[in-house]
Amino acid sequence: MTNNDILKKLRVALKLRDDDIVKILELVDFRISKSELGAFFRSEDHPKYMECGDQILRNFLNGLVIHLRGPMPKKEEKTIQKKKSS
Repeated sequence: MTNNDILKKLRVALKLRDDDIVKILELVDFRISKSELGAFFRSEDHPKYMECGDQILRNFLNGLVIHLRGPMPKKEEKTIQKKKSS
């Protein structure tokens, strides 16, 4: 299974549009245009097809975690929460 297949399957399973994927990638400061993104979803024999690299998939997955869970609390907040619990 290629990175393109993984990206396509996640897109369908989570019902994401191109705009959503662009915003998810922006959460991890990764910029990509909708036309660049569209090249990943084309068939392999299409002349404008592009292979999805590891970096793009990794950034998408990291952004997806932030999108679904929210941003991680800052270290200061964790320390304060631990002190309150103790």
